[in-house]
Amino acid sequence: MTTRPGSPRRAPAGAAVLREDVTEAIRAAVFEELAAVGFARMSIEGIARRAGVGKTAVYRRWKSKLSLVLDLLGAFATQGLPAPSTGSLYGDVRALLEVGSDALRHPVASQVIPDLLVEAARQPEIADAIKAALLDGQQGVVAQIVREAVSRGELPDGTDPERALDLIVGPLYWRLVVVRGELPQGYVDDLARSAVAALTA
Repeated sequence: MTTRPGSPRRAPAGAAVLREDVTEAIRAAVFEELAAVGFARMSIEGIARRAGVGKTAVYRRWKSKLSLVLDLLGAFATQGLPAPSTGSLYGDVRALLEVGSDALRHPVASQVIPDLLVEAARQPEIADAIKAALLDGQQGVVAQIVREAVSRGELPDGTDPERALDLIVGPLYWRLVVVRGELPQGYVDDLARSAVAALTA
């Protein structure tokens, strides 16, 4: 059989066309499966079943559950966290803490993050991905908060953004990820005031 000149060329038989709706369904299923059973017990079969697809649909996109989770963490990191710009150091710190507390208290995140932190101790690839997803983005945001506070005269020139990050979000991670306790009424306000006081002392 010949193809006439000028006629549209057909895609090769069996060519894989990755449907975006299937990809998104698999990604959503990964988070749900992580929250339900944890990384160690998570399987491609369980992900496929939860997504309503066959295993081959998963394997066409990712070679293993580790590569799948690393890809998701990488995508989360590239989304970035918008830097608050309220016009004051306290306002920016409080806004950052509000966003962080909402994210860490999300039912899925509250199960997935602690589990991945445990796996990070065993697998360097996960540790690197978590650092990129959780730490590097927040470092950039806090660095911008510090720069703007310095320009307004609220912080001295030379304020260390890494120390600022520790003071601002460190207690929040300890409370929600390590202790896994509830936040009392007014906790975010008190924490923001304490962080600002420590930074300006």
